[in-house]
Amino acid sequence: MTESADTREADLALKAKHRAMWALGDYPAVATRVVAGLGPVLVDACAVKEGDRVLDVAAGSGNAAIPAALAGGDVVASDLTPELLAVGRGEAEARGAVLSWQEADAEALPFEDAAFDTVMSCVGVMFAPHHRAAADELVRVCRAGGTIGLLSWTPEGFIGRMFATLKPYAPPPPPGVQPPPLWGKEEHVRALLGDRVTDVVSRRQSIRVDAFSAPGDFLEFFKAAYGPIIAVYRYIGDDTERAAALDTALTDLAAGALRDGAIDWEYLLLTARRSD
Repeated sequence: MTESADTREADLALKAKHRAMWALGDYPAVATRVVAGLGPVLVDACAVKEGDRVLDVAAGSGNAAIPAALAGGDVVASDLTPELLAVGRGEAEARGAVLSWQEADAEALPFEDAAFDTVMSCVGVMFAPHHRAAADELVRVCRAGGTIGLLSWTPEGFIGRMFATLKPYAPPPPPGVQPPPLWGKEEHVRALLGDRVTDVVSRRQSIRVDAFSAPGDFLEFFKAAYGPIIAVYRYIGDDTERAAALDTALTDLAAGALRDGAIDWEYLLLTARRSD
């Protein structure tokens, strides 16, 4: 087998693992119970209006795609994991939102160049393993003068620190795979987009999460619902000592961040205009 064929096989295997990981647990419950407010924030920042052609990349169950459709956008929600799209379809129907749902790899989007007025992603594209490839696709499918909008967890924020806590217990990433929270650093995103965009506006904000009144509540919910955490515990397997150590580390993380019954989760909100 040639090196390029080996690379393609490895990439397909990696994407299959990512697809399976996000199907674990109940990510839609995280989207609706914990971070529902993020989607409307991104839609507002992108100024989606009636008739805009909108692509939500790594849309999950539609946290941003559904509000964009309700704002009048002609929306396509794309994601690698069909199980999430299926939940999104039901949620959209319940809310009276009309949009399209399409299984797609963020690093190889099945859309024509310049097909959309707005290309956005809400804590989604940051989990694509190859940042440059994903960024290139975001730019490619956005028309000249169109908007690219990204909302990503920061490395220093609660979720960024959660991934740092998981790292010693997780399998080593394959070569070339970059940490998701790098998308929460403005300089990293600017470097990915380069001179293909102008009018970059970014700011760090937080969503106040009051779904967990105690650190143990956070641990219990995320161990049951959040695919990346479930995958790490499965990797640990029957090693009860390491599992207990990770329980303690995650509980301590939540305990240190909990203030007055809530935790502030920091994110980077960045918008830019596709260069002419």
